[in-house]
Amino acid sequence: MPTKTYTTRNRKQTNQTEPIPGSGQVKNSAGGYSFELDKWKRFLRFLILGSEGGTYYIGEKTLTRHNASNVEACIQEDPTRAVNLIVDISDAGRAPKNDPALFALALAAASENADARRLALAALPKVARIGTHLHHFNLYVDGMRGWGRGLREANAAWMNDKEPLDLARQFLKYPSRDGWSFKDTLILSHPTPTTATHNWLYNYVVNGVLGEIPEYEPARTLVHTVETLKIVESVESVVGAIRSLKLEREMIPTLWLTDEKVWAALVPNLGYTALIRNLGNLSKCGWLKDGKFQNIEFVTKKLLDLETINKSRVHPIQLLAALLTYSQGHGMRGKGEWPVVPQVVDALDEAFYLAFGNITPTGKRIYIAADVSGSMYGANVAGVPGLTAGVGAGALALLTARTEKNYVIRGFSHQLVDLGISPKLRLDSAVDKMRRVPMGGTDCALPMLDALKNGTDIDAFMVITDNETWAGNIHPVQALKQYRDRTGIPARLIVVGMTATEFSIADPNDAGMLDVVGFDTAAPELMSQFIRGEI
Repeated sequence: MPTKTYTTRNRKQTNQTEPIPGSGQVKNSAGGYSFELDKWKRFLRFLILGSEGGTYYIGEKTLTRHNASNVEACIQEDPTRAVNLIVDISDAGRAPKNDPALFALALAAASENADARRLALAALPKVARIGTHLHHFNLYVDGMRGWGRGLREANAAWMNDKEPLDLARQFLKYPSRDGWSFKDTLILSHPTPTTATHNWLYNYVVNGVLGEIPEYEPARTLVHTVETLKIVESVESVVGAIRSLKLEREMIPTLWLTDEKVWAALVPNLGYTALIRNLGNLSKCGWLKDGKFQNIEFVTKKLLDLETINKSRVHPIQLLAALLTYSQGHGMRGKGEWPVVPQVVDALDEAFYLAFGNITPTGKRIYIAADVSGSMYGANVAGVPGLTAGVGAGALALLTARTEKNYVIRGFSHQLVDLGISPKLRLDSAVDKMRRVPMGGTDCALPMLDALKNGTDIDAFMVITDNETWAGNIHPVQALKQYRDRTGIPARLIVVGMTATEFSIADPNDAGMLDVVGFDTAAPELMSQFIRGEI
């Protein structure tokens, strides 16, 4: 009888350093107890957030090993589902970086499962869309398997299927990345060229041989021109080549990349992601600065062009990183300074929200709780310098506040804090406020307890966290149940996971709880549908 009473009491209120009896909870990396994600949800988190930088409680290498084992388990269980998920996340631009998808595809290509290998290699062009992607895939897969027929043919097809001019641009723009080059790929895959120009390009990359260039061969003309730029001494020659052949920044020798005339010629050829990466350079060289209204208008108009944003697959994190970097007037590592143009900062701020697409307001009462505990500042999200999970939580909270009318925003660790942010606040200012919040241990139950204590009617709680909760004397799911029981409101709970761990505070057996991945571009509309009761 005493045992039964003890168990009943603990199921209603259990210290977070202990599991809820009968719940199946497991110990998380912080020492508290949470629910374990199923393998497919873990797989999704990894594809979107990766493991670069690790977390506050677990190092990058360990986190990568854990995720790799889980990816392999998914591939083994259902190779078609696994490869389709990799392609979907990569092709839709739902992740800040493509490397996790390339790593997972390499695992599938190296799998003992023949179907997985076949599906992965067939999907290579969809996931490895540019030279950098192909280099990273080959770098990963080279450490996992030998260069058999299937891998050789997949790489050969990637190059042979491209038009000669497109392939020449790939060779010139992305000759090598992180210790892997097109030369390595050509030597290992030894493709049979499909055209004479393909053969000429392969010979150029492997042997450095430049032959004659017929006037009707734009690919060879492009290669010869770029090679010539290595020895020209006139800026006019460089500018002329850029304008006549639409050369890109990577094709220009470094010594010319401080010249305003060169950047003026390059700007029209910059894609969206290249533009946001080079805003500092444009200001540093003097092309983009106060008073140059035509140039400012060109940049801001392009930054806010919704069609261009969608076509470029730019991720909100890339825009947030550009905003954080450009607005401070120097690089994240302190190298290089530039004058900041306020209109550009405002455009980056607005573009961040545009990159998420259309989000349907729910009209519901929402409690937005951003975790600001110490663990949220232990590592960078997706390896972006300065962008910690805590900073990302503030950005996502502000995104929701801009969409909804009825909301409460609080920061929490061991206590709740009014963040003092509103939709009218610019994103970089809100992020700065997040950085200044005092940190402590994590108690993810606080939002529900606060709403209950203050009699606040809430339809949905949104907890943005790394799930490393341990500091409270009641579990979040128990606090939510208390809120539901005492108010009569069937409140829902959305847990936005900001790191690629295997834990969640959401009970997988409760249909009123949803676990989503932070900075998944599909997440905001999914959360809106969940709050509205459509899913």
